[in-house]
Amino acid sequence: MINGKRLIDMGYKPGPWFPAAIAAAQNEHGRGGDEAAIRAAIDRLSPAPIITRALRAAGELPFNLNIIPEDEDEVANAAAVEAHMRELMRLPTVVAGSVMPDAMPAGSQPGTIPVGGVIATENAIHPGMHSSDICCSMAVTFFGAHVNAASLLDAGMELSHFGGGGRPRGEQFRPSDEIMAAFDANPFLRPLSSIAIEHFATQGDGNHFFYVGRSERTGEIALVTHHGSRGPGAKLYKAGMQVAERQTREASPDTPRHNAWIAADSQEGLDYWDALQTIRAWTKSSHFKIHDLVAEAVGAWVDEVGRFWNEHNFVFKRGGLFYHGKGATPAWSDFAEDASGLTLIPLNMAEPILIARGLDNPKALGFAPHGAGRNFSRTQYLKRHEGKTPAEMMAEQTPGLDIRFFSGIPDASELPLAYKNAATVRRQIEEFGLAEIVDEIMPIGSIMAGDWQQDAPWRKKR
Repeated sequence: MINGKRLIDMGYKPGPWFPAAIAAAQNEHGRGGDEAAIRAAIDRLSPAPIITRALRAAGELPFNLNIIPEDEDEVANAAAVEAHMRELMRLPTVVAGSVMPDAMPAGSQPGTIPVGGVIATENAIHPGMHSSDICCSMAVTFFGAHVNAASLLDAGMELSHFGGGGRPRGEQFRPSDEIMAAFDANPFLRPLSSIAIEHFATQGDGNHFFYVGRSERTGEIALVTHHGSRGPGAKLYKAGMQVAERQTREASPDTPRHNAWIAADSQEGLDYWDALQTIRAWTKSSHFKIHDLVAEAVGAWVDEVGRFWNEHNFVFKRGGLFYHGKGATPAWSDFAEDASGLTLIPLNMAEPILIARGLDNPKALGFAPHGAGRNFSRTQYLKRHEGKTPAEMMAEQTPGLDIRFFSGIPDASELPLAYKNAATVRRQIEEFGLAEIVDEIMPIGSIMAGDWQQDAPWRKKR
């Protein structure tokens, strides 16, 4: 009798193909086939053996550093970034890596891609390298020179949405029919249609912002928003990691779970890539929905020609490779069909947002920084300023600016001194030839989520 136990005894590994193989083997046995004929019938249905891929030796594959530490904090920060990158370069899928001037560690597990890290891979999409905040991005709309900046900030407090969760029922906005149809057509996104509506035109928390400033070159008032794909992106990331962990478990047992990958040419890889493109379209539309709501509220004329956006925390295809930019922005002109050739690089709420034209530097794998980054954690920053109230810190660090917090509670960990020195980051962008600064949006005011969790039960308990 030929059954599953017999196939296992013959050296085959159980799987979904077993029932068909057993039937074929029994059929061959019934026809009087010998052992060789029976094995041949099984082999026709047996999946190809999995060839496992080992990690490279440490230091075997180098990476480029586009960062020069200039004080003790930066030395420690850069050393941690380099340690993570050395582990990342051991992955069997990786072919190149680079680090931006705004780099900082983004986790404690060895080999966690740092903010400001760029990794190029062959036939592999690593969800952990774009993180849960997929397609975190910047978007700008210019409103002409005579719009009242305070009115834009007032409208932002009323019409944007920061903090946890999405908009309440009755206050939600539906993405376009085209985007919703793309959600329904993709197996990763189909279960997320409801949250795609709930979280549309929301900004979340952390370092996301609604910034109003004036173009130094033209004098136009500009609105810049910073946010990612919110709930839909976070849930796509979680589903992608589950697929990646399952695929990588057999393909490369030594690869850490957080660096698992999806084979890009597998059906799941193709579906995941399509899901990323839909999430990208959703996020872009989410930004400009907020901009349009604000423009309508203040009766402002919108310069559609000057409006553009750019993403980080994403995966890009180029030359047959997959480029993972964690807190890094593509700096080549045609990285996407809607690329404008310009990107936005914020530094902190008291500094200009740089408008840059990428220089496609090969040592940076064609990327530029996404912002200023940090040299130490939020907790470390707050400890260094113990004894000062958030109001005192704001007065010192943001004089003359209209800084608002959506929750009504300031978040001191987002103030300018929590970030890297803006002048240093800007100088290194130029020194390493990463981008050309073509304009600056000078700060007038901004809105951030604020400490909306101050009264959370877990904080009260602690």
